[in-house]
Amino acid sequence: MQISSGNKAHILLEGLAFGESPRRHDGRLWVCNWGTGEIIAVDAHGNSEVVLRVPAVLPYSIDWLPDGRLLVISGREGLLLRQEPDGSLVTQADLRGLSKSPWNEIVVDGRGNIYVNGGGPAPAPGEHFGPGTIVLITPDGAVRQVADTFAFANGMAVTPDNKTLIVAESHANRLTAFDIAADGTLSNRRVWADLDGYPDGICLDADGAAWYADVPNKRCVRVREGGDVLQTVAADRGCFACMLGGDDSKTLFITAAEWRGFQHMVGDARTGQVLGIEAPAPGVGWPG
Repeated sequence: MQISSGNKAHILLEGLAFGESPRRHDGRLWVCNWGTGEIIAVDAHGNSEVVLRVPAVLPYSIDWLPDGRLLVISGREGLLLRQEPDGSLVTQADLRGLSKSPWNEIVVDGRGNIYVNGGGPAPAPGEHFGPGTIVLITPDGAVRQVADTFAFANGMAVTPDNKTLIVAESHANRLTAFDIAADGTLSNRRVWADLDGYPDGICLDADGAAWYADVPNKRCVRVREGGDVLQTVAADRGCFACMLGGDDSKTLFITAAEWRGFQHMVGDARTGQVLGIEAPAPGVGWPG
């Protein structure tokens, strides 16, 4: 049964270009402000600061190593960057030889395995992304491809037991799951949920459900494995990503912006917002 949220999401932050890759870290929400190279942290009262500027325009996404060092996947540049204690950025992994397309999202699991998706073969004429892949960077620095042939791989999340990776396939209208082996290898590819929408960023909650953001339908949707819709939060603009956070991890944060096509992603428009609304269950797993 689908339930529309009776409460309206409040605006926590506005004036962004395109907020993406929201993550909870050290008591704040961190957001990549695509089109500007900024990484912004915002607290529960809407106080924000630019915590880092990266040499990338879009796409770029973030997560953290278990030791607390920040990782940034610089998508078009094909580099996974790591922030050192002195604030400098160094190369964690060079992915340029593995792809003809931009890299997109990153998630680090509880073992320190790093998964990055996107990339893959060159896009077809008129397309912005080719068939996507997932690469694994292990804690010892080894890099290998562990899955391929995605219909625009987008958000990723790992369950709290480190046993399942869930991937949003935006152009296939589904969430796809893999079993994770002890060495980080992926197997048993399966449909976790067929969707009536276009999943972008995703996150998981303690009741075993997943939230996904949907740009063209201007909403975030909570679903069970199998696809049953539990709740929908509507917005007045495209929803790009979501993350559960806050003091009790029960605030659903949504990054939203007006969508006018890939060709207009970089420009002067600042329609991006971070929205917040109470959720029924706290966030679990990774990222965050």
